Parts: sequence; C-alpha cells; structure tokens
Amino acid sequence: MIVKVCGITNAEDAAAAIAGGATAIGFNFYRPSPRYIAPEWAAQIVTPPGVRRVGVFVNESRAVVEHIVMLASLDVAQLHGDEAISEYPAGTVVWKAARVSAGFDFAAYRNVRAEALLLDGPAGELYGGVGKAFDWYMAASAPCRIIVAGGLDASNVAAAVALAHPWGVDACSRIESTPGKKDHKKMNEFLQAAREALHL
Repeated sequence: MIVKVCGITNAEDAAAAIAGGATAIGFNFYRPSPRYIAPEWAAQIVTPPGVRRVGVFVNESRAVVEHIVMLASLDVAQLHGDEAISEYPAGTVVWKAARVSAGFDFAAYRNVRAEALLLDGPAGELYGGVGKAFDWYMAASAPCRIIVAGGLDASNVAAAVALAHPWGVDACSRIESTPGKKDHKKMNEFLQAAREALHL
C-alpha cells in the first residue's frame, strides 16, 4: 500500500512526511510547476530504506527521465504526459498518471504496463494536479492497480479509499501552506487518516 506526499521541495518537509508515515515522497521535475525541484537538489534529500522516491515527469524524453532517475536515486518514474509505452524509461518502475473526468475510459489503460495507474482530478489543458477531486466511484472499475490523487486531505481520504478501493493515495496541494511548502499539521492529519483508511 502506498501513502504518498507529492511536491516535496525541501528536506524539512520530506523528513516530516516520513516521520508521519508516508511510504513514498514525490519530486516534481516539470519546470513550469511551482513545485519544481532541480534533480540535483532532490538528490540531496535523504530518505530511509522502504520509502519510495518518486519523480514526476511530463513529456520528457526517455533519456532525460533515465538520467534523472539515476541522478536523484528515484525508485519510480510517474509519467503525466502523453508518453507511449515504448517511451517508458528502461529498468525503472513506472506509474502512469491519467486525469479522470466524465466519460473516462479505463479500457485504454488495460495494457498500460505500469506498476500502477495514478488517477488525478480533471485539470483542463494543464498537466499535473490542480487539487480537484474526481468521482472516486469510477475508479472501482479500473482494470489495474490504482493510486488516487487529486484534492485529497484528511477530510476526504477515507471516503476516497472506501469508494475507489485503491492500492494507494497521493496528496499535495491541499496539505500545503504555499505551493511547494507543506503545512505539517495538515500533512500529518492526512497521513494519519490515510493510513487508518488503508489499514496500515
């Protein structure tokens, strides 16, 4: 089971997330994002064994993703762009991200060849999350392992888990004080509620 805190930009937030029970932390390598972190800085944020280091990428070339995976010691490449399966990085676990809106077709992801499908809320033409939830009940019909993201915090993560039956959950913007800086109280409340909902 995965409980992920995404948008980590500094060691203090990473340490607090891990102390609160996060099993994965996410680094955003999409330059237009207000949560962007340089791979060199992410590499300096130390995590203990057992906590997955996840890199968020949007339409980066396979070579660039593979380079950053090595540089930042990542365990997972979370792909938010329009990458074809042939463009997935070699030798790296992939989580494929998809934005869920009305009429979303899970059949397109039946052979996704990723460890998990990360389901995020609708974001229009924007890439990455914008803190909006989707209809979690839709996720229960997914043909693969899923991680629910988009608009999660302590107030609703239990409902998301109850409706979607996910392998994991992922929070970012609703547990922040400002973009890229976590509110440790909100983050800890989310982590506690998520772990209880997932029976961790």
